[in-house]
Amino acid sequence: MSIQQLSKATILASLLIIISTLIHPCSATIPRRLSLVQTPATVLTYHKGSVLRGNITVNLLWYGKFSPSQKSVIVDFIQSLNARLPPPPSAASWWQTIGGYKGGIRSMHVGKQIIDEKCSLGKSLKDSHLISLASKLQGFNVISVVLTSADVGVAGFCMNRCGTHGSTRLRKGHNYAYAWVGNSATQCPGECAWPFAQPMFGPKIPPLMPPNGDIGVDGMIINLAAVLAGTVTNPFDGGYFQGPATAPLEAVTACTGIFGSDSFPGYPGKVLTDKKSKVSYNAQGVNKRKYLLPAMWDPKTSICKTLV
Repeated sequence: MSIQQLSKATILASLLIIISTLIHPCSATIPRRLSLVQTPATVLTYHKGSVLRGNITVNLLWYGKFSPSQKSVIVDFIQSLNARLPPPPSAASWWQTIGGYKGGIRSMHVGKQIIDEKCSLGKSLKDSHLISLASKLQGFNVISVVLTSADVGVAGFCMNRCGTHGSTRLRKGHNYAYAWVGNSATQCPGECAWPFAQPMFGPKIPPLMPPNGDIGVDGMIINLAAVLAGTVTNPFDGGYFQGPATAPLEAVTACTGIFGSDSFPGYPGKVLTDKKSKVSYNAQGVNKRKYLLPAMWDPKTSICKTLV
């Protein structure tokens, strides 16, 4: 069929699909499809594999230079997932959605931390390097997280991913889960720190003010939230996901680009704004922290659940 034979509605729908693929083309920031285009409902299927459960330790490897304040923002976020002090909306209430997945509510705690400020493997990393670094943090019911600083390049970073998670086998034959997230402040904030920076493609809506005053680290929080949720619910490629196991939509990546109600591609949705500092957020944490956390797919309702 020629273009001339297509209806105006069909042409419009096709254009919208094309536009939606251009905004934030990264694994942790690929936006949902435009609401004007009818698409199948998102349903994450449980593939009867293992999930992480119970008390989970998050070990951290800081690769490159991170300031004490940057480290505290990230550590406080992980600790906030269990905190009951701040009233909702909070990081803890965001994490409670995980309780609807097999295995119930998981508690998350920061464990061992390693600092590799001199970048022992150089400043251009491949996946094999990430696995090697993560192996220093391995353990039972542990997520080994490698965090790279703004001046460290990682294969695929900014082009098709902002963070990732996976698993590899220990010498004794057991798998362990690992994750990586990079600081995109100087490399690609428009892809991996949106909505705190304008995207390279799509609508030029004014960016939001990061809740902790650091575009790179506040962007890392968004992507860390995505990989932690994905690791817990799909650690070994047999848990919850939609699509092919090699490129799955998971608990948070199925809802990418959604932070508040009435969200659509290029617009994060209605979130909260601090009256004094004017920063944007949707979750409170320990030590009076504020965070902007992505929506998470709720298995009880089969929708992307937001905090506000």
